[in-house]
Amino acid sequence: MPQNDVFSALANPVRRNILMQLRKGPRAVKELARGFDVGRPAISEHLQVLRKARLVREEPRGRERYYHLDPRPLSEVDAWLEAFTRYWDRRLAALGEVLDKEKTR
Repeated sequence: MPQNDVFSALANPVRRNILMQLRKGPRAVKELARGFDVGRPAISEHLQVLRKARLVREEPRGRERYYHLDPRPLSEVDAWLEAFTRYWDRRLAALGEVLDKEKTR
């Protein structure tokens, strides 16, 4: 996986769940690991993937490392998805027009 491949980082459900938890604020690895059936080493590996994709940043606090969500790369994903959103909006609007015409017959 390229270092900044946001899509690959988001493809994993564990990593998506970690990002959802980080929306509430910074968390240490041990806090994040409590919500999963995998151990701290696995969570640490997932966090490193997220860090390389620039989706999280690391803050050392004593012996712990706290992770913060960095949503900026998600805006790039949102911009990419916007073209598909417009496509489906047009398709659904066209379908709505056809259905409306069918109702009046």
